[in-house]
Amino acid sequence: MTLEWEQLVVDAADPHALGRWWAEALGWVVVGDLPDEFEIRPAPDRLPGLLFVPVPEAKTVKNRLHLDFRPVDQEAEVARLLALGARRVDIGQGEQPWVVLADPEGNEFCVLRPRRG
Repeated sequence: MTLEWEQLVVDAADPHALGRWWAEALGWVVVGDLPDEFEIRPAPDRLPGLLFVPVPEAKTVKNRLHLDFRPVDQEAEVARLLALGARRVDIGQGEQPWVVLADPEGNEFCVLRPRRG
């Protein structure tokens, strides 16, 4: 196959602020900082990346696509992300083993429990 996943594009009111938040949350590096786009990656030469681009409209409904993260320690990671500015959100998930959070612009993502060994 010759198809390579380059990046996921994220619409943002403030691409630079949101991109910097995600870079800090993920421990990724900034690889592109232009007026109309802001890109981060796990490392300069690793894909895929997240590309943040400006849009005039605000987010209004639940994301159609979201990211799931599986940390070693769910409780500690949720606390760290909340301290960075994430917030807990209820998207109708009910009682689940994962935690639904939103980034500073309201984009939902999940923090899963660790894998069982």
